[in-house]
Amino acid sequence: MSDASPSNAADRGLADLRRRMHERLLDSMDFGAAIKMSRDQLFIECSARVQDMLERSGHPLNADVRRRLIREVLDEVFGLGPLEPLFEDDEISDILVNGPDQIFVERLGVLEPAGVRFRDAEHLMNVVQRMVRNSGRRLDERSPMVDVRLEDGSRVNVIIPPLALEGPQLSIRRFSGVPFDLGRLEGYGAMGAAMGILLRAAVSGRLNIVISGGAGVGKTTLLNALSEGIGTRERVITIEDAAELRLLGAHVVRLETRPVNLEGVGAIDARALVRNALRMRPDRIIVGECRGAEAFDMLQAMNTGHDGSMTTLHANSAKDAVHRLESMLSMSGFDVPIRILRDYIASAIDLVVHMVRLPDGRRVIGDVSEIVAHDGDRIELKSLHRYRIAGVVEGRTEGAFEATGSVPAFVDRLRARGIDLDPALFETGGRRTEADA
Repeated sequence: MSDASPSNAADRGLADLRRRMHERLLDSMDFGAAIKMSRDQLFIECSARVQDMLERSGHPLNADVRRRLIREVLDEVFGLGPLEPLFEDDEISDILVNGPDQIFVERLGVLEPAGVRFRDAEHLMNVVQRMVRNSGRRLDERSPMVDVRLEDGSRVNVIIPPLALEGPQLSIRRFSGVPFDLGRLEGYGAMGAAMGILLRAAVSGRLNIVISGGAGVGKTTLLNALSEGIGTRERVITIEDAAELRLLGAHVVRLETRPVNLEGVGAIDARALVRNALRMRPDRIIVGECRGAEAFDMLQAMNTGHDGSMTTLHANSAKDAVHRLESMLSMSGFDVPIRILRDYIASAIDLVVHMVRLPDGRRVIGDVSEIVAHDGDRIELKSLHRYRIAGVVEGRTEGAFEATGSVPAFVDRLRARGIDLDPALFETGGRRTEADA
């Protein structure tokens, strides 16, 4: 059955008008003059041109439709086309494009249709190529995969045919322009109040922390939030593959790895940057994510006076995070017995903070564990705080953050730094905080 409703006919008419305005705008532009303008000047100039073209077209559009049309044309020229409005929604964390008319977003932890679409595959590919060109990277059949970073800090992965069988695939991890602090995370129900007090003390007291969890559970968000406890006089060096961290301190030096160039040379990996950071007089070193041999150098920094260093890694539990670290250390190229590697880990790391995604999509700190000892065969972890799931009611996960009753061994170290923790923080049944409070 054909769809001939007035609203659909009007939408098709606006889409056709938008396409024609876009083409006319590009035809009318003096690109020699345009490259000398600032982005704001160019935006004002193009807005005036589109406004003039609309008036000359004779289309009877009301003010709201006219403003929307101008905005959509400018999004095609300067922005990401139909994806642009999605970047204005702070509740969206991920944008996933499976095809011109298959676009999904993750909003507050739940995947749902985005409600926008591209005209066709060519339209989608034009927007993708604009992203890639603006980042100085290359995307074609010889280089069909690429990671880029947008101006706002959002991270983009693109894969195209022949590797992507259904056409261009686009995955965007949004960057939040408003940094999260621990208070905000508590407000969102991602952590309990007692957890917040413990973590603030751990950062201020310069404990070494590993944040673990699966993909997209908020490890980087938590790492950013923890930085509020770093002293303003401390020099912090951050190392990332794709710069996402926005630490809240003032004295931060940001380093980013470099992939191979088009000739296949010139790569600078995280391990090289960690080694170089040790020569830059850091108080703390923060590695955005440990994936391989750089874990050895990261732990070396933690073991040689750079207390308060932090990193994240992918793992299914706090215990799995330790096993992952053991595997990474074995990739370092040093022939060291596993017992020595475990001693290295146990002496370097104080806390493992594990994040999880609940069945209803919300992300919370599932466990805060202290590394207490190792006996050669395994490293022992002691859970201090955790999130306990009580059940699911009408699709929403119910539960509470609670202390386990274990008192950490590092309380004396914190006291020596002038930080006294209330023993009630670790009492079972005390300071419990509902996740949905």
